[in-house]
Amino acid sequence: MAAAKAIGYVGAGTVEFILDAAGEFFFLEVNTRLQVEHPVTELVTGLDLVALQLAVAEGEALPPAALHPAISGHAVEARLYAEDVAAGYLPATGTLHRFELPSLPGVRVDAGVQRGSQVSVYYDPMLAKVIAHAPSRQQAARLLARTLAEARLHGVVTNRDLLVGILREQEFLDSAIDTGYLTRHDPADLVRRDPTRDRLHALATALADQAAGRDRATVLATLPSGWRNVPNGPQRVTYESAGRPLAVDYRIAGARVEATVDGSDLGAVLVHECGPHDVDVEVAGRRRRIRVERAGDLRYADSPLGATTLLELPRFPEPVSEAATGSLLAPMPGTVVRVETRAGDAVRAGQILVVLEAMKMEHSVVAPHDGTVTTLAATLGQSVDQGTVLAVVEGTDDE
Repeated sequence: MAAAKAIGYVGAGTVEFILDAAGEFFFLEVNTRLQVEHPVTELVTGLDLVALQLAVAEGEALPPAALHPAISGHAVEARLYAEDVAAGYLPATGTLHRFELPSLPGVRVDAGVQRGSQVSVYYDPMLAKVIAHAPSRQQAARLLARTLAEARLHGVVTNRDLLVGILREQEFLDSAIDTGYLTRHDPADLVRRDPTRDRLHALATALADQAAGRDRATVLATLPSGWRNVPNGPQRVTYESAGRPLAVDYRIAGARVEATVDGSDLGAVLVHECGPHDVDVEVAGRRRRIRVERAGDLRYADSPLGATTLLELPRFPEPVSEAATGSLLAPMPGTVVRVETRAGDAVRAGQILVVLEAMKMEHSVVAPHDGTVTTLAATLGQSVDQGTVLAVVEGTDDE
């Protein structure tokens, strides 16, 4: 309030400071608007800042509760983004086939999308703000992590796993964080996948796909799911998850299943219930329910263990043509906003050749090595999909 008075500012605004290790504050900036984190203030004070902003604009005075707010508990907010963390936080696009977050006491969700929304390259990639309020900071962090982990987010790559990893990391829970947190903690470690979960989800998905196939059957519909006239031969389906193939071999014998996933024997598997979308399975004495959804060749498996996205690979893939050696591919969908080279130019490793823009972010496509631009396919203003060939750089003879 003192800063606002000093500059004669009237209205909603946010004054930002940075705190050093000695406990000293340093001024950063003033934003003459509500910040994206305003729900945190609202949850710990019980105030509606948007309503207060409108009231002041209409000439009303701030009420005493806003002048001397009482703080209750702790709140933590996470920004759920459509972005690929593993690819360097590149924005992601696509259709949200499912967007569901559990309704838990103390959790607030401010979302700008819903099921069926199209996430395009033209807008900010934030899908929602998810905020948890609890008596302590650690409780709020655990509640927020649970909410995000149990969310069903299908169709677009998100930063959900990174958020959950941070919220459950001890240094974060101890409030021993600073602006170098993600330098000390490799995001790849924070989002490290659980191979046990992925194998279980792959098996459940294979069983659900089998059940879905029986539901669609127009002949011999009375045969049980997974039945075959060569009982000694296992059935096989291969999925891809996080760029890694997962081969599922299974043989169904009533309620029991013999299965290996990625070469690992899952041991005793007992299927309590199996349908196209729900699989209730017990593996090594642990019983879990996995929900499976489909969108084309993609499968989305969700359980208390988390979420796994699986791409069904064709059993007999057709040969495909590969891009020419030295091809530079678009790392994301976007628009070509600058072309910094021409066909025939000699270029150096790291030299910027093409710049793409998507979701208010620019991404430079650089030469991977010294050489010559033999093909330039990108044109200014062109809209490209991920994987589009932008240019081809042939290396020099001494490489």
